[in-house]
Amino acid sequence: MTDRTRTDRTADRSTTPAAAAETDVTVVGAGPTGLLLAGDLAAAGVRVTVVERRPPTRSNLTRAFGVHARTLELLDARDLADELVSKGTPITGLRLFRRLSLDLSRLPSRFPYLLIAPQYEVERLLERRARAAGAAFRYATELRDLRQDAGSVTAELREEDGGDATLSSRYLVGTDGMRSSVRQSLGLPFPGVSAIRSILLADVRLSEEPENLLTVNGTGRAFAFIAPFGDGWYRVMGWRRDRSQPDGRPVELDEVRDVAREALGTDYGMRDARWLSRFHSDERQVPEYRRGRVFLAGDAAHVHSPAGGQGMNTGLQDAANLSWKLVAVLRDDAPDPEGLLDTYQSERHPVGAQVVRSSGAIVRLAMAHSPLQRLTRALATSFLNTIRPASDRAMGMISGTGLSYGAPRGAHRLTGRRAPDLSLREGRLYELLRKGEFVLVTPDGADTPAPAAPGPVSRAHWRGPARTALLVRPDGYIAWARD
Repeated sequence: MTDRTRTDRTADRSTTPAAAAETDVTVVGAGPTGLLLAGDLAAAGVRVTVVERRPPTRSNLTRAFGVHARTLELLDARDLADELVSKGTPITGLRLFRRLSLDLSRLPSRFPYLLIAPQYEVERLLERRARAAGAAFRYATELRDLRQDAGSVTAELREEDGGDATLSSRYLVGTDGMRSSVRQSLGLPFPGVSAIRSILLADVRLSEEPENLLTVNGTGRAFAFIAPFGDGWYRVMGWRRDRSQPDGRPVELDEVRDVAREALGTDYGMRDARWLSRFHSDERQVPEYRRGRVFLAGDAAHVHSPAGGQGMNTGLQDAANLSWKLVAVLRDDAPDPEGLLDTYQSERHPVGAQVVRSSGAIVRLAMAHSPLQRLTRALATSFLNTIRPASDRAMGMISGTGLSYGAPRGAHRLTGRRAPDLSLREGRLYELLRKGEFVLVTPDGADTPAPAAPGPVSRAHWRGPARTALLVRPDGYIAWARD
Protein backbone atom coordinates (compact mmCIF):
# COMPACT_ATOMS: atom_id res chain seq x y z
CA MET A 1 0.00 0.00 0.00
CA THR A 2 1.12 3.52 -0.70
CA ASP A 3 2.07 5.57 2.34
CA ARG A 4 3.75 8.58 0.76
CA THR A 5 2.93 12.13 1.78
CA ARG A 6 1.28 14.60 -0.57
CA THR A 7 4.54 16.55 -0.75
CA ASP A 8 6.39 13.46 -1.94
CA ARG A 9 3.75 12.72 -4.57
CA THR A 10 3.81 16.28 -5.84
CA ALA A 11 7.57 16.17 -6.12
CA ASP A 12 7.39 12.90 -8.05
CA ARG A 13 4.88 14.39 -10.48
CA SER A 14 6.91 17.52 -11.09
CA THR A 15 9.82 15.48 -12.48
CA THR A 16 7.74 14.10 -15.36
CA PRO A 17 7.84 15.77 -18.80
CA ALA A 18 4.09 16.42 -18.63
CA ALA A 19 4.65 18.86 -15.76
CA ALA A 20 5.17 21.53 -18.44
CA ALA A 21 1.39 21.56 -18.95
CA GLU A 22 -0.31 24.72 -17.68
CA THR A 23 -2.70 22.66 -15.54
CA ASP A 24 -3.07 18.99 -14.71
CA VAL A 25 -6.75 18.69 -15.65
CA THR A 26 -9.03 20.93 -17.66
CA VAL A 27 -12.72 20.52 -16.79
CA VAL A 28 -15.03 21.94 -19.47
CA GLY A 29 -18.39 22.79 -17.91
CA ALA A 30 -19.24 24.23 -14.48
CA GLY A 31 -22.44 22.32 -13.79
CA PRO A 32 -22.75 19.93 -10.83
CA THR A 33 -20.69 17.17 -12.49
CA GLY A 34 -17.79 19.44 -13.37
CA LEU A 35 -17.84 21.19 -9.99
CA LEU A 36 -17.70 17.96 -7.98
CA LEU A 37 -14.87 16.67 -10.17
CA ALA A 38 -12.92 19.92 -9.88
CA GLY A 39 -13.36 19.99 -6.11
CA ASP A 40 -12.11 16.41 -5.72
CA LEU A 41 -9.06 17.07 -7.87
CA ALA A 42 -8.17 20.35 -6.19
CA ALA A 43 -8.63 18.85 -2.70
CA ALA A 44 -6.07 16.19 -3.66
CA GLY A 45 -3.51 18.82 -4.67
CA VAL A 46 -4.08 18.46 -8.40
CA ARG A 47 -3.96 21.60 -10.53
CA VAL A 48 -7.37 21.95 -12.15
CA THR A 49 -8.93 24.66 -14.32
CA VAL A 50 -12.67 24.86 -14.99
CA VAL A 51 -13.70 26.39 -18.32
CA GLU A 52 -17.32 27.55 -18.56
CA ARG A 53 -18.95 29.34 -21.50
CA ARG A 54 -21.54 31.10 -19.31
CA PRO A 55 -20.68 34.31 -17.44
CA PRO A 56 -20.09 33.99 -13.68
CA THR A 57 -23.76 34.31 -12.75
CA ARG A 58 -26.03 31.64 -11.34
CA SER A 59 -29.70 31.33 -12.26
CA ASN A 60 -32.02 30.17 -9.52
CA LEU A 61 -34.28 28.46 -12.07
CA THR A 62 -33.06 25.01 -13.11
CA ARG A 63 -34.52 21.74 -14.29
CA ALA A 64 -32.91 19.38 -11.74
CA PHE A 65 -34.44 19.39 -8.28
CA GLY A 66 -34.11 15.89 -6.74
CA VAL A 67 -31.06 14.49 -4.93
CA HIS A 68 -31.14 10.75 -4.38
CA ALA A 69 -29.76 8.77 -1.43
CA ARG A 70 -26.56 7.60 -3.14
CA THR A 71 -25.72 11.12 -4.24
CA LEU A 72 -26.27 12.39 -0.70
CA GLU A 73 -23.83 9.71 0.51
CA LEU A 74 -21.21 11.00 -1.94
CA LEU A 75 -21.85 14.56 -0.76
CA ASP A 76 -21.55 13.29 2.83
CA ALA A 77 -18.07 12.00 1.94
CA ARG A 78 -17.29 15.63 1.02
CA ASP A 79 -18.90 17.11 4.17
CA LEU A 80 -21.67 18.79 2.16
CA ALA A 81 -24.73 16.60 2.65
CA ASP A 82 -25.98 17.88 5.98
CA GLU A 83 -25.94 21.49 4.80
CA LEU A 84 -27.84 20.59 1.64
CA VAL A 85 -30.40 18.55 3.59
CA SER A 86 -31.04 21.55 5.84
CA LYS A 87 -32.07 23.55 2.76
CA GLY A 88 -34.21 20.87 1.10
CA THR A 89 -37.39 18.89 1.64
CA PRO A 90 -37.03 15.13 2.27
CA ILE A 91 -39.65 12.87 0.71
CA THR A 92 -39.87 9.34 2.12
CA GLY A 93 -42.65 8.02 -0.11
CA LEU A 94 -43.26 8.07 -3.84
CA ARG A 95 -46.71 7.44 -5.28
CA LEU A 96 -46.77 6.90 -9.03
CA PHE A 97 -49.75 6.46 -11.34
CA ARG A 98 -52.04 6.79 -8.27
CA ARG A 99 -51.46 3.11 -7.46
CA LEU A 100 -47.74 2.38 -7.12
CA SER A 101 -46.29 3.27 -3.70
CA LEU A 102 -42.56 3.17 -2.97
CA ASP A 103 -41.45 3.52 0.66
CA LEU A 104 -38.05 5.19 0.49
CA SER A 105 -37.69 4.98 4.27
CA ARG A 106 -36.62 1.35 3.71
CA LEU A 107 -33.50 2.41 1.81
CA PRO A 108 -30.34 1.10 3.58
CA SER A 109 -28.80 4.55 3.84
CA ARG A 110 -28.24 7.41 6.25
CA PHE A 111 -30.46 9.31 3.80
CA PRO A 112 -33.57 7.13 3.30
CA TYR A 113 -35.47 9.62 1.16
CA LEU A 114 -35.46 11.75 -1.96
CA LEU A 115 -34.31 15.27 -1.16
CA ILE A 116 -36.11 18.01 -3.08
CA ALA A 117 -33.40 20.64 -3.48
CA PRO A 118 -32.87 22.81 -6.56
CA GLN A 119 -29.76 22.32 -8.66
CA TYR A 120 -28.49 25.80 -7.88
CA GLU A 121 -28.09 24.86 -4.20
CA VAL A 122 -26.04 21.80 -5.18
CA GLU A 123 -23.89 23.93 -7.48
CA ARG A 124 -23.38 26.58 -4.81
CA LEU A 125 -21.97 24.07 -2.32
CA LEU A 126 -19.80 22.31 -4.89
CA GLU A 127 -18.40 25.56 -6.30
CA ARG A 128 -17.59 26.85 -2.81
CA ARG A 129 -15.69 23.63 -2.06
CA ALA A 130 -13.81 23.70 -5.36
CA ARG A 131 -12.74 27.33 -4.95
CA ALA A 132 -11.66 26.77 -1.35
CA ALA A 133 -9.50 23.85 -2.48
CA GLY A 134 -7.78 25.99 -5.12
CA ALA A 135 -9.55 25.20 -8.40
CA ALA A 136 -9.18 27.93 -11.03
CA PHE A 137 -12.21 29.15 -13.02
CA ARG A 138 -12.36 30.74 -16.47
CA TYR A 139 -15.93 31.90 -17.11
CA ALA A 140 -17.30 33.33 -20.37
CA THR A 141 -14.80 31.11 -22.17
CA GLU A 142 -15.85 28.67 -24.88
CA LEU A 143 -14.08 25.57 -26.12
CA ARG A 144 -13.66 25.78 -29.89
CA ASP A 145 -11.57 22.66 -30.49
CA LEU A 146 -9.03 20.39 -28.86
CA ARG A 147 -6.06 18.29 -29.86
CA GLN A 148 -4.09 15.71 -27.95
CA ASP A 149 -0.83 13.82 -28.18
CA ALA A 150 0.90 11.16 -26.09
CA GLY A 151 1.52 13.52 -23.17
CA SER A 152 -1.06 16.33 -23.13
CA VAL A 153 -4.32 17.84 -24.34
CA THR A 154 -4.52 21.36 -25.76
CA ALA A 155 -7.85 23.17 -25.60
CA GLU A 156 -8.42 25.97 -28.12
CA LEU A 157 -10.58 28.60 -26.44
CA ARG A 158 -12.56 31.70 -27.36
CA GLU A 159 -12.61 34.22 -24.50
CA GLU A 160 -15.21 36.81 -23.54
CA ASP A 161 -13.48 39.62 -25.44
CA GLY A 162 -13.45 37.52 -28.61
CA GLY A 163 -9.77 36.72 -28.36
CA ASP A 164 -8.36 33.24 -28.87
CA ALA A 165 -6.33 31.35 -26.27
CA THR A 166 -5.03 27.86 -25.60
CA LEU A 167 -4.84 25.83 -22.41
CA SER A 168 -2.60 22.78 -22.11
CA SER A 169 -3.25 20.01 -19.58
CA ARG A 170 -2.43 16.40 -18.99
CA TYR A 171 -6.10 15.37 -19.11
CA LEU A 172 -9.37 17.02 -20.11
CA VAL A 173 -12.91 16.13 -18.99
CA GLY A 174 -16.02 17.26 -20.83
CA THR A 175 -18.90 17.94 -18.44
CA ASP A 176 -20.49 20.46 -20.77
CA GLY A 177 -23.95 19.04 -21.24
CA MET A 178 -26.02 17.48 -23.98
CA ARG A 179 -24.58 19.71 -26.72
CA SER A 180 -21.04 19.03 -25.52
CA SER A 181 -18.34 20.86 -27.47
CA VAL A 182 -15.84 18.32 -26.14
CA ARG A 183 -17.80 15.39 -27.55
CA GLN A 184 -18.19 17.16 -30.88
CA SER A 185 -14.47 17.98 -31.01
CA LEU A 186 -13.70 14.30 -30.52
CA GLY A 187 -16.05 13.43 -33.38
CA LEU A 188 -17.94 10.95 -31.20
CA PRO A 189 -21.51 10.01 -32.14
CA PHE A 190 -24.41 10.46 -29.72
CA PRO A 191 -26.86 7.80 -30.86
CA GLY A 192 -30.41 7.63 -29.58
CA VAL A 193 -33.87 9.05 -30.07
CA SER A 194 -36.03 12.00 -29.08
CA ALA A 195 -38.40 10.19 -26.74
CA ILE A 196 -40.85 12.96 -25.77
CA ARG A 197 -41.41 16.35 -27.35
CA SER A 198 -42.92 19.51 -25.91
CA ILE A 199 -42.52 18.83 -22.18
CA LEU A 200 -43.65 21.81 -20.12
CA LEU A 201 -41.75 23.10 -17.10
CA ALA A 202 -43.03 25.70 -14.69
CA ASP A 203 -42.22 27.06 -11.25
CA VAL A 204 -45.47 28.24 -9.66
CA ARG A 205 -47.30 28.88 -6.43
CA LEU A 206 -50.36 26.79 -5.58
CA SER A 207 -53.57 27.86 -3.86
CA GLU A 208 -54.25 24.25 -2.78
CA GLU A 209 -51.59 21.99 -1.29
CA PRO A 210 -51.35 18.57 -3.01
CA GLU A 211 -52.27 15.49 -0.97
CA ASN A 212 -48.78 14.02 -1.45
CA LEU A 213 -45.44 15.80 -1.31
CA LEU A 214 -44.61 14.31 -4.71
CA THR A 215 -47.57 14.13 -7.09
CA VAL A 216 -47.26 12.09 -10.31
CA ASN A 217 -49.81 10.62 -12.67
CA GLY A 218 -50.41 9.78 -16.31
CA THR A 219 -53.64 9.12 -18.19
CA GLY A 220 -52.44 8.06 -21.62
CA ARG A 221 -53.38 11.47 -23.03
CA ALA A 222 -51.19 13.39 -20.57
CA PHE A 223 -48.91 13.13 -17.58
CA ALA A 224 -47.94 15.64 -14.90
CA PHE A 225 -45.58 15.88 -11.97
CA ILE A 226 -45.57 18.34 -9.05
CA ALA A 227 -42.87 18.65 -6.36
CA PRO A 228 -42.30 21.32 -3.69
CA PHE A 229 -39.11 23.33 -3.37
CA GLY A 230 -39.96 23.86 0.30
CA ASP A 231 -40.15 27.64 0.10
CA GLY A 232 -43.70 27.99 -1.21
CA TRP A 233 -42.73 27.36 -4.82
CA TYR A 234 -43.55 24.16 -6.74
CA ARG A 235 -41.93 22.61 -9.78
CA VAL A 236 -44.47 21.38 -12.34
CA MET A 237 -43.64 19.17 -15.30
CA GLY A 238 -46.28 18.16 -17.82
CA TRP A 239 -46.94 16.74 -21.26
CA ARG A 240 -50.05 16.27 -23.37
CA ARG A 241 -50.20 13.96 -26.38
CA ASP A 242 -52.20 16.34 -28.58
CA ARG A 243 -50.26 19.52 -27.72
CA SER A 244 -46.84 19.01 -29.32
CA GLN A 245 -45.10 22.32 -30.01
CA PRO A 246 -41.53 23.37 -30.97
CA ASP A 247 -39.16 23.96 -28.04
CA GLY A 248 -38.99 27.68 -28.75
CA ARG A 249 -42.77 28.19 -28.63
CA PRO A 250 -43.69 30.37 -25.62
CA VAL A 251 -45.53 28.67 -22.75
CA GLU A 252 -48.58 30.19 -21.10
CA LEU A 253 -49.62 29.24 -17.57
CA ASP A 254 -53.06 28.23 -18.88
CA GLU A 255 -51.39 25.52 -20.98
CA VAL A 256 -49.71 24.12 -17.86
CA ARG A 257 -53.02 24.24 -15.98
CA ASP A 258 -54.77 22.32 -18.78
CA VAL A 259 -52.16 19.55 -18.71
CA ALA A 260 -52.34 19.27 -14.92
CA ARG A 261 -56.14 19.03 -14.94
CA GLU A 262 -56.01 16.32 -17.61
CA ALA A 263 -53.38 14.22 -15.79
CA LEU A 264 -54.14 14.97 -12.12
CA GLY A 265 -57.79 16.02 -12.13
CA THR A 266 -56.93 19.48 -10.76
CA ASP A 267 -54.42 22.27 -11.24
CA TYR A 268 -54.28 23.02 -7.48
CA GLY A 269 -54.84 26.70 -8.20
CA MET A 270 -51.57 27.35 -10.05
CA ARG A 271 -50.57 31.00 -10.09
CA ASP A 272 -47.66 33.48 -10.09
CA ALA A 273 -45.41 31.55 -12.48
CA ARG A 274 -41.81 32.73 -12.15
CA TRP A 275 -40.50 30.44 -14.90
CA LEU A 276 -42.12 28.78 -17.90
CA SER A 277 -40.25 26.66 -20.40
CA ARG A 278 -40.65 23.93 -23.00
CA PHE A 279 -38.14 21.23 -23.94
CA HIS A 280 -37.88 17.79 -25.51
CA SER A 281 -36.45 14.71 -23.85
CA ASP A 282 -33.79 12.63 -25.63
CA GLU A 283 -32.48 9.17 -24.82
CA ARG A 284 -28.85 9.08 -25.93
CA GLN A 285 -25.52 7.66 -24.83
CA VAL A 286 -22.05 8.11 -26.27
CA PRO A 287 -20.35 4.75 -27.00
CA GLU A 288 -17.00 5.83 -25.51
CA TYR A 289 -16.61 7.71 -22.24
CA ARG A 290 -12.87 7.95 -22.86
CA ARG A 291 -10.85 8.85 -25.94
CA GLY A 292 -7.14 8.97 -25.09
CA ARG A 293 -6.59 11.72 -22.53
CA VAL A 294 -10.13 13.08 -22.84
CA PHE A 295 -13.15 11.88 -20.84
CA LEU A 296 -16.87 12.60 -20.93
CA ALA A 297 -19.18 12.71 -17.89
CA GLY A 298 -22.73 13.71 -17.04
CA ASP A 299 -25.03 14.90 -19.82
CA ALA A 300 -22.09 15.07 -22.22
CA ALA A 301 -22.03 11.26 -22.03
CA HIS A 302 -25.69 10.34 -21.50
CA VAL A 303 -29.11 11.99 -21.54
CA HIS A 304 -32.48 10.43 -20.81
CA SER A 305 -36.02 11.03 -19.68
CA PRO A 306 -36.40 13.19 -16.53
CA ALA A 307 -38.56 10.40 -15.03
CA GLY A 308 -36.95 9.20 -11.81
CA GLY A 309 -34.89 12.39 -11.44
CA GLN A 310 -31.64 10.56 -12.19
CA GLY A 311 -29.89 12.98 -14.56
CA MET A 312 -27.89 15.21 -12.20
CA ASN A 313 -27.41 12.30 -9.81
CA THR A 314 -25.86 10.04 -12.44
CA GLY A 315 -23.49 12.81 -13.51
CA LEU A 316 -22.32 13.43 -9.95
CA GLN A 317 -21.66 9.72 -9.56
CA ASP A 318 -19.68 9.75 -12.83
CA ALA A 319 -17.48 12.48 -11.38
CA ALA A 320 -16.93 10.63 -8.09
CA ASN A 321 -15.86 7.53 -10.00
CA LEU A 322 -13.41 9.36 -12.25
CA SER A 323 -11.85 11.83 -9.85
CA TRP A 324 -9.92 9.42 -7.60
CA LYS A 325 -8.62 7.53 -10.64
CA LEU A 326 -7.21 10.70 -12.19
CA VAL A 327 -5.66 11.61 -8.84
CA ALA A 328 -4.00 8.17 -8.56
CA VAL A 329 -2.53 8.46 -12.07
CA LEU A 330 -1.36 12.05 -11.64
CA ARG A 331 0.31 11.16 -8.31
CA ASP A 332 2.03 8.15 -9.91
CA ASP A 333 0.26 5.87 -7.44
CA ALA A 334 -1.30 3.59 -10.08
CA PRO A 335 0.89 0.64 -11.17
CA ASP A 336 -1.24 0.35 -14.34
CA PRO A 337 -2.40 3.90 -15.15
CA GLU A 338 -4.08 3.09 -18.45
CA GLY A 339 -5.86 0.08 -17.02
CA LEU A 340 -7.16 2.11 -14.08
CA LEU A 341 -8.45 4.91 -16.32
CA ASP A 342 -10.13 2.35 -18.60
CA THR A 343 -12.25 1.19 -15.67
CA TYR A 344 -14.13 4.48 -15.86
CA GLN A 345 -15.67 3.26 -19.13
CA SER A 346 -16.22 -0.31 -17.97
CA GLU A 347 -17.90 0.78 -14.72
CA ARG A 348 -19.89 3.86 -15.66
CA HIS A 349 -21.03 3.09 -19.21
CA PRO A 350 -23.27 0.18 -18.07
CA VAL A 351 -24.74 2.41 -15.35
CA GLY A 352 -25.54 5.10 -17.91
CA ALA A 353 -27.21 2.51 -20.15
CA GLN A 354 -29.28 1.20 -17.23
CA VAL A 355 -30.46 4.73 -16.33
CA VAL A 356 -31.49 5.38 -19.94
CA ARG A 357 -33.54 2.16 -19.91
CA SER A 358 -35.16 2.59 -16.49
CA SER A 359 -36.09 6.24 -16.91
CA GLY A 360 -37.48 5.45 -20.35
CA ALA A 361 -39.57 2.63 -18.91
CA ILE A 362 -41.05 4.93 -16.25
CA VAL A 363 -42.08 7.59 -18.73
CA ARG A 364 -43.52 5.03 -21.16
CA LEU A 365 -45.65 3.62 -18.36
CA ALA A 366 -46.85 7.15 -17.61
CA MET A 367 -47.69 7.67 -21.30
CA ALA A 368 -49.51 4.32 -21.67
CA HIS A 369 -52.69 4.79 -23.70
CA SER A 370 -53.52 1.57 -25.56
CA PRO A 371 -55.38 -1.19 -23.68
CA LEU A 372 -52.30 -3.46 -23.79
CA GLN A 373 -50.00 -0.72 -22.49
CA ARG A 374 -52.39 0.14 -19.69
CA LEU A 375 -52.67 -3.54 -18.76
CA THR A 376 -48.87 -3.76 -18.67
CA ARG A 377 -48.74 -0.76 -16.33
CA ALA A 378 -51.40 -2.26 -14.05
CA LEU A 379 -49.52 -5.56 -13.85
CA ALA A 380 -46.18 -3.87 -13.18
CA THR A 381 -47.75 -1.69 -10.50
CA SER A 382 -49.39 -4.68 -8.81
CA PHE A 383 -46.17 -6.68 -8.93
CA LEU A 384 -44.08 -3.93 -7.32
CA ASN A 385 -46.73 -3.22 -4.68
CA THR A 386 -46.96 -6.90 -3.76
CA ILE A 387 -43.42 -8.28 -4.08
CA ARG A 388 -41.23 -6.43 -1.59
CA PRO A 389 -37.83 -7.61 -2.94
CA ALA A 390 -38.83 -6.32 -6.39
CA SER A 391 -39.92 -3.00 -4.90
CA ASP A 392 -36.65 -2.72 -2.94
CA ARG A 393 -34.64 -3.47 -6.07
CA ALA A 394 -36.51 -0.79 -8.02
CA MET A 395 -35.85 1.76 -5.26
CA GLY A 396 -32.18 0.73 -5.16
CA MET A 397 -31.79 1.34 -8.88
CA ILE A 398 -33.54 4.72 -8.82
CA SER A 399 -31.80 5.95 -5.66
CA GLY A 400 -28.39 4.60 -6.71
CA THR A 401 -27.94 2.59 -3.51
CA GLY A 402 -28.45 -0.66 -5.41
CA LEU A 403 -25.88 0.01 -8.13
CA SER A 404 -22.65 -2.01 -8.14
CA TYR A 405 -19.66 -2.57 -10.39
CA GLY A 406 -18.38 -5.78 -11.91
CA ALA A 407 -15.75 -7.83 -10.05
CA PRO A 408 -13.00 -10.16 -11.31
CA ARG A 409 -13.76 -13.87 -11.46
CA GLY A 410 -13.20 -15.46 -8.07
CA ALA A 411 -13.47 -12.16 -6.18
CA HIS A 412 -15.26 -11.95 -2.85
CA ARG A 413 -19.04 -11.52 -3.12
CA LEU A 414 -18.80 -7.96 -1.72
CA THR A 415 -16.27 -6.73 -4.29
CA GLY A 416 -17.73 -3.98 -6.48
CA ARG A 417 -20.67 -3.32 -4.19
CA ARG A 418 -21.49 0.00 -2.55
CA ALA A 419 -20.22 0.23 1.02
CA PRO A 420 -22.89 1.37 3.49
CA ASP A 421 -22.04 4.01 6.07
CA LEU A 422 -20.42 1.61 8.55
CA SER A 423 -20.13 2.59 12.20
CA LEU A 424 -16.45 2.07 13.02
CA ARG A 425 -14.29 2.67 16.08
CA GLU A 426 -12.76 5.67 14.33
CA GLY A 427 -16.13 7.13 13.27
CA ARG A 428 -18.57 6.74 10.40
CA LEU A 429 -17.09 5.34 7.17
CA TYR A 430 -18.22 8.31 5.07
CA GLU A 431 -16.59 10.71 7.51
CA LEU A 432 -13.32 8.81 7.06
CA LEU A 433 -13.73 8.98 3.26
CA ARG A 434 -13.54 12.79 3.49
CA LYS A 435 -9.76 12.44 3.31
CA GLY A 436 -10.12 11.20 -0.29
CA GLU A 437 -8.24 8.02 0.61
CA PHE A 438 -8.92 4.29 0.58
CA VAL A 439 -10.14 2.92 3.90
CA LEU A 440 -9.10 -0.55 5.09
CA VAL A 441 -11.63 -1.89 7.62
CA THR A 442 -10.44 -4.85 9.71
CA PRO A 443 -11.43 -6.65 12.91
CA ASP A 444 -9.96 -5.08 16.02
CA GLY A 445 -6.42 -6.29 16.65
CA ALA A 446 -6.12 -8.10 13.33
CA ASP A 447 -3.08 -7.48 11.15
CA THR A 448 -4.86 -8.19 7.87
CA PRO A 449 -2.78 -8.09 4.68
CA ALA A 450 -4.57 -6.49 1.76
CA PRO A 451 -3.68 -5.88 -1.88
CA ALA A 452 -1.79 -2.71 -2.75
CA ALA A 453 -4.10 0.22 -3.38
CA PRO A 454 -3.48 2.95 -5.99
CA GLY A 455 -3.33 5.63 -3.33
CA PRO A 456 -2.92 6.25 0.39
CA VAL A 457 -4.87 4.04 2.80
CA SER A 458 -6.42 4.88 6.15
CA ARG A 459 -7.02 2.03 8.60
CA ALA A 460 -10.18 1.57 10.61
CA HIS A 461 -11.70 -1.16 12.77
CA TRP A 462 -15.13 -2.69 13.24
CA ARG A 463 -16.95 -1.71 16.41
CA GLY A 464 -18.49 -5.16 16.85
CA PRO A 465 -17.55 -8.78 16.23
CA ALA A 466 -17.51 -8.63 12.40
CA ARG A 467 -14.61 -10.63 10.94
CA THR A 468 -14.67 -9.45 7.32
CA ALA A 469 -11.86 -7.23 6.06
CA LEU A 470 -12.85 -4.56 3.52
CA LEU A 471 -10.84 -2.19 1.36
CA VAL A 472 -13.16 0.68 0.44
CA ARG A 473 -12.36 2.95 -2.51
CA PRO A 474 -12.51 6.75 -2.19
CA ASP A 475 -15.87 6.70 -4.02
CA GLY A 476 -17.41 4.37 -1.44
CA TYR A 477 -17.29 1.08 -3.34
CA ILE A 478 -15.59 -2.06 -2.06
CA ALA A 479 -12.36 -2.78 -3.93
CA TRP A 480 -11.45 -5.97 -2.05
CA ALA A 481 -12.84 -8.11 0.75
CA ARG A 482 -11.89 -11.25 2.67
CA ASP A 483 -13.69 -13.21 5.39
